[in-house]
Amino acid sequence: MSIAQPIVMSAPDAGEELARAEIYGLLSSLFFAPPSAELLGQFQVAVTEAPEPGGFLERPWQDLVAAARASDEPQAAAEYEALFMGVGKPEVFLYGSFYMAGYLHETPLVKLRSSLGELGLARDAAMQETEDHVAYVFEVMRYLIAGDDLAVCNLERQRQFFRAHVQPWVERFCETLAQHPGAGLYRQVALFTQAFMAVETQAFDMLE
Repeated sequence: MSIAQPIVMSAPDAGEELARAEIYGLLSSLFFAPPSAELLGQFQVAVTEAPEPGGFLERPWQDLVAAARASDEPQAAAEYEALFMGVGKPEVFLYGSFYMAGYLHETPLVKLRSSLGELGLARDAAMQETEDHVAYVFEVMRYLIAGDDLAVCNLERQRQFFRAHVQPWVERFCETLAQHPGAGLYRQVALFTQAFMAVETQAFDMLE
């Protein structure tokens, strides 16, 4: 499957599930590649107030929007390249196997591929990144929320995938990224992602 097209949070009256799917899609886009001029333009008009003032995600979302509005396409691209695409070892790894096993292409990736096979999903042959790339696992979550196949696109499948392939490492990845001195825009991306992961974790806790 392919990475989601750039999207932003829906208006406050959007359904909760649609909003969740769109957040995963947005984060997938931001981690897969630096934001395009079009996506940065969407941030210029993005809604920044939650339906209920003081919502848990409201402040980190406002901070992310402010950082995106203060950035431009060349700046964002330069930051992305410096953080994630360094020659040799990148400053910040984007792959789950690194955070769970300490190395790339290890057992967590094998387990992830097995889970994807059970869901009937496979990596797009044109995609160079491995399936444990944070953008890919977020895109899978988006699919499990918004997809049409109810046999796999349901809350229980979301919970299982999140517990096995998202929750064990994304928070540590966000902490690493947020603390990096070279992160500006992507510090706010990391902090918003971290807050969203906390909301998702709590919601899945309530299912158990």
